[in-house]
Amino acid sequence: MQGAPVRVMIVLGWILFAFGLARLVVSFVNWAGKPYLPRSRTECAAPPEVSVLIPARNEERRIGRLLEDLAAERTGIREIIVYDDRSTDATAAVVRRCARVDRRVRLIAGGELPAGWQGKNHACYRLAQQAAGRCLLFLDADVRIRGQAVVRALRYVGLTGVDLLSLFPRQRMSAPGTRLTVPLMNWILLSLLPLAAVRRSPQEALCAANGQFLFFDAAVYRTLQPHRTLRRSAVEDMAVARYYKRCGRHVAVLLGDDDVACTMYEGLRDSVGGLSRSVFSFFGGSETVCYLFLAATTAAPFVVFAGLGVFAGLLYLLTIILIRVFVSSASRQSVASNLMLMIPQQFFLGWIVLTASDRKRRRRQLWKGRNIYRVG
Repeated sequence: MQGAPVRVMIVLGWILFAFGLARLVVSFVNWAGKPYLPRSRTECAAPPEVSVLIPARNEERRIGRLLEDLAAERTGIREIIVYDDRSTDATAAVVRRCARVDRRVRLIAGGELPAGWQGKNHACYRLAQQAAGRCLLFLDADVRIRGQAVVRALRYVGLTGVDLLSLFPRQRMSAPGTRLTVPLMNWILLSLLPLAAVRRSPQEALCAANGQFLFFDAAVYRTLQPHRTLRRSAVEDMAVARYYKRCGRHVAVLLGDDDVACTMYEGLRDSVGGLSRSVFSFFGGSETVCYLFLAATTAAPFVVFAGLGVFAGLLYLLTIILIRVFVSSASRQSVASNLMLMIPQQFFLGWIVLTASDRKRRRRQLWKGRNIYRVG
């Protein structure tokens, strides 16, 4: 007769095995669904309906490359407005230089951050106030655009009727250490959230967004005023997407292909700090659920082997390998690199979560030189 500890191990083994299979199904569905902006066989012209809005704070090394990318997109874009959020470097000078080449580029000089606002939320709100386009595309300064990405987004919104489209750009990870951390973002997202369900379901829980690329219908944006309404939110992209769903609006989330890419972080320390700012938001803002996910994905191989035996353990190992394969392939990341680094990446996930908890407890998380826990 089995003892209670053995029965508990068996039950836990089956629960974790089932959780792994569910994540495998979700990751396969996301990979098979090819969740990218649709392409046209020929280049398409589009009316200048899009206001491209870029909040920038100390981005002199990046902002010029993005503005050059946008200068090459000669169709669809009505204006390109940059909000210089009190930069202490040459960000404004770079934008002015680009404005002399591309008349669509305009610079707004930011002032003192009002009490009760997060910096990026205020910058986005000010940008939207100045925009004249029928659609608003918010881009982070570290995003790179090529091809007809803006026109493709405009066409997708027109075909689907969504009020908010967000892309998770393809992540470039040339800096040392970033391959240990940055892939975790898509590994979590694409193994837990079927992206097609975001657009098809009204459920607020089935939602995600990335502030690096947010494409709004301007009329709906001005009605809902998301950045003003959520001015205190430290992770505004996820909050905005959930807010839109609560208001009965349609949201879509896609992945970036080679035409929409981003270099998020410049090293290991930078990436740990940045991801610790947003890791809880992937779990509905719940620190508890985040820790449960960390514990489940860390302990599962050992529990399954101990509770269900060698055969089930080997099947579970195959499951977690296939999850990495599908997620890496869908994300346009190196499958071989993510497989080789899967154990170190799990360690760094723990480090990121612990860092997030520590900074939440101390109410001190610096981002762009500001403490996101202190908004006045």
